[in-house]
Amino acid sequence: MSGLLGSRTCPGPGETSDLKFPLGAKFREPLTETRFQQLFGDAEQEPEPLAEPRWSRLRGLWRRRAGACSGQGAWRLLLARLPPLRWLPRYRWRAWLLGDAVAGVTVGIVHVPQGMAFALLTSVPPVFGLYTSFFPVLIYTLLGTGRHLSTGTFAVLSLMTGSAVERLVPEPLEGNLSGIEREQLDAQRVGAAAAVAFGSGALMLGMFALQLGILATFLSEPVVKALTSGAALHVLVSQLPSLLGLPLPRQIGCFALFKTLAAVLTALPRSSPAELTISALSLALLVPVKELNVRFRDKLPTPIPGEIVMVLLASVLCFTSSLDTRYNVQIVGLLPGGFPQPLLPSLAELPRILADSLPMALVTFAVSTSLASIYADKYSYTIDSNQELLAHGVSNLVSSLFSCFPNSATLATTSLLVDAGGNTQLAGLFSCLVVLSVLLWLGPFFYYLPKAVLACINISSMRQMFFQMQELPQLWRISRVDFAVWMVTWVAVVTLSVDLGLAVGVVFSMMTVVCRTQRVRCLALGLAEGTELYRPLRESHKLLQVPGLRILSYPTPLYFGTRGQFRRILEWHLRLGEGGQLTPKTDSPPDAVAEPVRVVVLDCSGVTFADAAGAREVVQLASRCRDAGIHFLLAQCNASVLGTLTQAGLLDRVTPEQLFVSVQDAAAYALERLELTGPKTCTVWV
Repeated sequence: MSGLLGSRTCPGPGETSDLKFPLGAKFREPLTETRFQQLFGDAEQEPEPLAEPRWSRLRGLWRRRAGACSGQGAWRLLLARLPPLRWLPRYRWRAWLLGDAVAGVTVGIVHVPQGMAFALLTSVPPVFGLYTSFFPVLIYTLLGTGRHLSTGTFAVLSLMTGSAVERLVPEPLEGNLSGIEREQLDAQRVGAAAAVAFGSGALMLGMFALQLGILATFLSEPVVKALTSGAALHVLVSQLPSLLGLPLPRQIGCFALFKTLAAVLTALPRSSPAELTISALSLALLVPVKELNVRFRDKLPTPIPGEIVMVLLASVLCFTSSLDTRYNVQIVGLLPGGFPQPLLPSLAELPRILADSLPMALVTFAVSTSLASIYADKYSYTIDSNQELLAHGVSNLVSSLFSCFPNSATLATTSLLVDAGGNTQLAGLFSCLVVLSVLLWLGPFFYYLPKAVLACINISSMRQMFFQMQELPQLWRISRVDFAVWMVTWVAVVTLSVDLGLAVGVVFSMMTVVCRTQRVRCLALGLAEGTELYRPLRESHKLLQVPGLRILSYPTPLYFGTRGQFRRILEWHLRLGEGGQLTPKTDSPPDAVAEPVRVVVLDCSGVTFADAAGAREVVQLASRCRDAGIHFLLAQCNASVLGTLTQAGLLDRVTPEQLFVSVQDAAAYALERLELTGPKTCTVWV
């Protein structure tokens, strides 16, 4: 290695050069991939018999399995799968306990009315919203890695679940059900919602077993925000019949939002004045309180619990005025005390609900992981995406045994938890205590609660989702493509349905990635005078290009979708065959274009991967260059791309001496060995 680096000779007196060297430059010999591996590769990687690596891998796998079965391995597994074993011993009791207690009680107070409200959105009785606000929160406290995450009922999932429940268990057309028939219908719908939660949890556990936490990246931020904003509009429209006291059947499927609006406008003369008044008064209280909590979040010691205040006032008003009997106002009724008996959902329904469970599992994981990541970055800790899959999978699966519907992290209560001073997952236990007290003792106090108030709580909780549209102007300035993804997803969610809109958004988002790989330009590079840097020629007229030498950079993956474009662009640059149909703008000066190409250097630093079709295209290009008398050099191929090219037969067309570690090395080799105009020494600046 001593001969690799050191001073080399610049052009001597009287020698001319078209390239200028930087002051005090040092030089080294150009490095091919083979020479680099000889100098800097792992000396222990010697050729071995074919059977040896296989036995080595089997021995290594056996040792890892045996280590996992040891006492130390079992403890590491417990630490990884039960996060409280890691954070509880380091818990700062004096500094954090009060904040967790206040935040947990505050969130628990909001969980009570919000859980009952979202239960109506799910088409199940209100008490099952309380169950969903208890069991999932308790399970996530034990398994989750998001310290500031609040789980429970979520409007988007409740809306999606409600659509599935209405389709699986539709209400009879004749209506006017008796009390027993209504109970039977509710029981069937509760079973359907629990089956959807069971399927969603099972899918997430399967994703955890396959370590598919990376799937969250396919739901980009514009897709998730457009999905939640569009779903918020669905929630608003679906609650209009309850706000107006109209007993209308729920619309499902495509264009459900417009069908609901048409039905509400048609039945508007039959609306109930009493429920309309209750709704107007409730919104007049809830909306300003929400705004006050946002505007003065830094000054308020804890957010104002507007929802619970509204619930108590409406219950007292309905009881004292007998609104349920005098004006036929729909009320919550009796909330059963205690917990339901564990019951396995009907497995016969699973094949029918898998199509509904899959988008719910993806939404649950994407929303929860993105929320957890936001606060993890803000408070400087890390989350484990695969552990989050386990936590939410177990949460949905186990809670479905207690008749809960699908659940996830929620935007409103997570923000509330942070604003109220929450520090760790321990706040979830205090939240569970509040919900538990309602289930065991305080349930009868909600008997006279008007359902119109719950509909108002649903609408007011959508505030953050509606305000996400304010980010659109900034998104337009940052990325027009992301803006298009946002708008296409939002329009699809609003016009079709939430699950179909999600599918459209994901597909369109992936298509934009594919299309952007199709629109890249192959850049011709030139040497910046006085430096060792090669930059695109279109960036400056002061870049130097050696006649007969073409340095081309192709900055995109090389796969079946880009192979045709790659072939056409390289044919045009190198004048191979008929390239008249392709007329890209040249980046080269006229005199450089007129000179026949003798050497081409293909910079592969931007080629992140190559498939079989792309690799064969490079091999064919090398053959055509050899037939045309053009010396073909490759530079900066990563190990994966180089391996694919080698398997495709590249070394049958070129020698290892034509593969270089950098563009500078390849250009120096070309200038010396091929006697092009330039430095007279085979050196590279370092």
